[in-house]
Amino acid sequence: MWATITAVSYATTAVAYFFLFILLLANWRGHLYGTLLSIVCIVSAFWAAAIAGQLSWGFSSTFLVKILEILRNASWSIFLIALLNPFQQRKENSVPLRIRSSVAAIMVLYLIFFMLSIFFDRNNGVGFAPLGQPTSYSTFLTGVIMAVIGIVLVEQYYRNMSSEQRWRIKFICLGMGGIFVYDFYLFSDALLFRKINVDIWVARGWINALIVPLIARSVARNPKWFVGISISRHILFYTSTLLGAAIYLLMMAAVGYYLRLSGGAWGGILQLTFLFGAVLLLIILLFSDTTRSWLKVFISKHFYSSNYDYREEWLRFTRTLSEGELELRARAIKALAQLVESPAGGLWFRQENGRYQLIGCWNIFLKNEIVEADNKFCEFLKEKAWVIDLQEFYSDPRKYSALVLPNWLSDIPKSRLIVPLILHQELLGFIVLIEPRSAINLNWEVRDLLRVAGTQASSYLAQYEATNALSIARQFESFNRMSTFVVHDIKNLIFQLSLLLSNAEKHKDNPEFQKDMVETVSFSVNKMKRMLEKLSTENQSEKSEIFSLDQLLQQIVERKSFNMPRPTLEITHSGLMVKADYSRLERVISHLIQNAIEATPKNEQVWVRLLEKDDSAVIEIEDTGHGMSEQFIQKKLFKPFESTKTAGMGIGVFESKEYINELGGQLDVISQESVGTTFSIILPLSQKISGK
Repeated sequence: MWATITAVSYATTAVAYFFLFILLLANWRGHLYGTLLSIVCIVSAFWAAAIAGQLSWGFSSTFLVKILEILRNASWSIFLIALLNPFQQRKENSVPLRIRSSVAAIMVLYLIFFMLSIFFDRNNGVGFAPLGQPTSYSTFLTGVIMAVIGIVLVEQYYRNMSSEQRWRIKFICLGMGGIFVYDFYLFSDALLFRKINVDIWVARGWINALIVPLIARSVARNPKWFVGISISRHILFYTSTLLGAAIYLLMMAAVGYYLRLSGGAWGGILQLTFLFGAVLLLIILLFSDTTRSWLKVFISKHFYSSNYDYREEWLRFTRTLSEGELELRARAIKALAQLVESPAGGLWFRQENGRYQLIGCWNIFLKNEIVEADNKFCEFLKEKAWVIDLQEFYSDPRKYSALVLPNWLSDIPKSRLIVPLILHQELLGFIVLIEPRSAINLNWEVRDLLRVAGTQASSYLAQYEATNALSIARQFESFNRMSTFVVHDIKNLIFQLSLLLSNAEKHKDNPEFQKDMVETVSFSVNKMKRMLEKLSTENQSEKSEIFSLDQLLQQIVERKSFNMPRPTLEITHSGLMVKADYSRLERVISHLIQNAIEATPKNEQVWVRLLEKDDSAVIEIEDTGHGMSEQFIQKKLFKPFESTKTAGMGIGVFESKEYINELGGQLDVISQESVGTTFSIILPLSQKISGK
């Protein structure tokens, strides 16, 4: 009796699906969605007919029923994936590459289900029961997974449909959702009780038959099956992650169960060890940035017509530029790097002297390389405004025929992209990005997005640099006003102390007065002279002249000879001539030597060296003092009002660098904490005379 009822229910389902298939063929206009739905109907008809035939005529091919069960679910999944692909601008009768890739992925997944099912059934020696009831544990598990896939796809399809369009698809969503929800209930119950419930199995045929009219109703409302869908990439990303994790855990549970059955006495231990390792691997993958980047790229590549959700990307880009604990320079690198999933990068920006200098890094340490403005590399970036793919350049330089890369670029590990920062047709700088975590196709869409984002970042950086310059100017203005009053007060004090010294003539015979006066005056005068040296500036205009560095350094070192430690002068190349203001350059070098002396213990050493390198004069000031951290050098050393000294004002090094840059030179520093510091003043030679 049960066999007859079951056969009738599935036969009814077969007839209903076949009738709908005939209707679809009669109204077919070559649309992709109608074709896919027709395939779904005919496969479902054969599936139901196979079960009915198995019960009515003793047809007992377990293999065929399993094949049709998997094909039925696979066809529904492919149909739903096709509906989820937004190709409003494509021809309806074409098959986009993304659909082909998605279909291939689904077919591979269902092929795995089929192979696993056959494998476990063969080992367990079970198949389909006389009433068509699957009795294999692997079949139950596969049925649950296929039902979950279908439920997720139906939910995504309905959720991402606009409210105006949902009336067209609500019936088919109810129908498809009903099929998968009922299958989930059927196979979950079988997993729980280790056998199929006959009542649920029999009712499955009638329920599938009742769903056919719902599908037909949706076909009448939407014959082309073509509506605008806006799928949230975030939802799809997290749904894919959860679905993948669920499938992974189910498969691992099945493998663990197999290990338990086949492992004998060691079965339980093998199962627990394997499951622990599987869960640990899953956690590592879920928290891996590389895995997340790969999944995002995969979703964008295979499920969307464009690589980016521009609204989301622009909001994230703007938010990264505007907010965060990082400095704006690092945030600008990060904002551009996120567009291509790059893990690190560096920023070169134009300075007042026209050179491009490294001013910021993100997740990487780079050497401070200087790039001249008239360099062919910078001229190419300014003229073309191209995003340069270094991998493409190295493989086919002809695509960048006029490009000449600086030698130091090859020293940056895994460097991949160079993004120019163009504003008002001027090259403000460029950003070097490291190889992305996942493989990217640097097509026109990615290049355009990086170029536009670079322009936006340029405006932020230009405003930031202008604000910094204005802030420094205001600080100097305030400092100059303050120094005017301080200098005036100091001069008054010096005048008063001078009077005190002149009055000492009257008390020259008083030893106590003399001792107290001399100590007080000496201390006050030395202190005020140090303050004057830091605060006062000469009002006379600068007079540039050509002079020998030998004589200048000898005078400075001789004047510092009373200090401890006493600096040692080493002239490797003599007769080097430069053109500068003698007194100002003397003040710059004196300040750097004095800093070295103050930073070095009395029992250590300070060297001053003069040498020639690459047609430039190099003055090295080396000490074995306490040194400076790399962070302090990059962020504070050359900024005004920043100093490691307790009473320092942070003006000297800033002024030194500014003046050396004005001369067309360069000030470099190498330092290591607790080891020492070396300042290198590089000046262009005016002329050279023969050394002694």
